[in-house]
Amino acid sequence: MSYELTMLVCAVGLTILQLLLAIAGASLQVPMDELAGNREKPFDLQGWAGRARRAHSNMLESLPLFAIVVLVAHAAGISNEMTVLGSQLFIYGRTAHAIVYVAGIAWLRTVAWLAATAGIVLILLQLA
Repeated sequence: MSYELTMLVCAVGLTILQLLLAIAGASLQVPMDELAGNREKPFDLQGWAGRARRAHSNMLESLPLFAIVVLVAHAAGISNEMTVLGSQLFIYGRTAHAIVYVAGIAWLRTVAWLAATAGIVLILLQLA
């Protein structure tokens, strides 16, 4: 398996970890019958639990973009220093993003998001 595909699998693992953290945070603030129910009305999470939920949602927005460029590059037989660097920037940036988002460090969160997004763009540029 290529390095880029390995990083894609790691990104899926990170997404699952973020989901579990968001569930743990929600379970501390929302009664179990509401969590397990049909969620007719949305619930508002506070503090780190809300940030964990938003970080996970943000990852769900970025993961498909990363997956598309990695899979297209793989199908096209493109794997080079830039695609490796792009995949590293994405996974390290998204890991840092998750940590600093849950910790509530706003500006550093933005820097981490930019690094991860730059990783997607680096891979995309290799497809042009």
